[in-house]
Amino acid sequence: MKCLLLFAALVAPLAYAQQPVLTGNLSSVGSDTLGHLMTLWGEDFSRQAPGVNVQVQAAGSSTAPTALAAGAAQIGAMSRPMQAEERQLFERKYGYPPLAVPVAMDALVVVVNQANPLERIAPQQLDALFSVTRLCGASAVPQRWGDLGLTQPRWSARTIQRYGRNSASGTWGYFRQQALCKGDFRADVAEFPGSAAVVQAVASAPGSIGYASFGFHFSGVKMLALENASGEAVPPSAETIRTGRYPWARPLWLYVNKAPGQPLPPLVAAFLRLALSPQGQQRVIEAGYLPLSDTQMSQTRAALSAD
Repeated sequence: MKCLLLFAALVAPLAYAQQPVLTGNLSSVGSDTLGHLMTLWGEDFSRQAPGVNVQVQAAGSSTAPTALAAGAAQIGAMSRPMQAEERQLFERKYGYPPLAVPVAMDALVVVVNQANPLERIAPQQLDALFSVTRLCGASAVPQRWGDLGLTQPRWSARTIQRYGRNSASGTWGYFRQQALCKGDFRADVAEFPGSAAVVQAVASAPGSIGYASFGFHFSGVKMLALENASGEAVPPSAETIRTGRYPWARPLWLYVNKAPGQPLPPLVAAFLRLALSPQGQQRVIEAGYLPLSDTQMSQTRAALSAD
């Protein structure tokens, strides 16, 4: 009941008295991680507003800022916050920054094949595995699973295969920041355009390791517990992500063009009203992510009603 009341309070500023029939085009460009969820919301929105043509492009978070600044999209979907230079691109054209609206909770997870006996990993080990610069302080590069502590004969000598995302991905950028201390990736990391492809590749290769969004934990892989600064191994779960115990929990964002002192454009406001409604947040769960926390809902309400 508390959550429903919070939802009602949040969407109230977006409500319309005698709302006219909505027509036109609504375009979203950005995150692959958010692609499925944006499609679900788009389908729901089209049923509510059949006069609106909803288009979703999900080539990666790095495509969102340019499209939003150019006016080629009304919504920029991102699995990471905009970088300073990306915000400046928008500000140079409009004179104010884009509005960031959190819509769901996700986490970056590390996955191995389900047959792999490894249960936990430290960020420094991931830096040693994936980075050529090793800025986090690792002195040696693990090449076989025995280098990560596996002593079983069939695993200790098995070569490690590294899988990840491409550079257009917000997940790639988030992993680079968190695991590589902003260093550079090794040339032998096989890159994939989506988290689903990474997970499927790891499921097919027993000696592989990869990183992906929490929403893509399919059969054939298992998620490793991640060691925090105290050395505690924290598994990714709804509870640890929601409470912030899991170190790599992250919001998923929709960036929109909202001029100070002005209401949101009608189509954008209506879409956000749907995404932040109980129905929209149920879609978040169906897509494999977590609804916003009470604190995030309160902060989003304040941002949307500030003017």
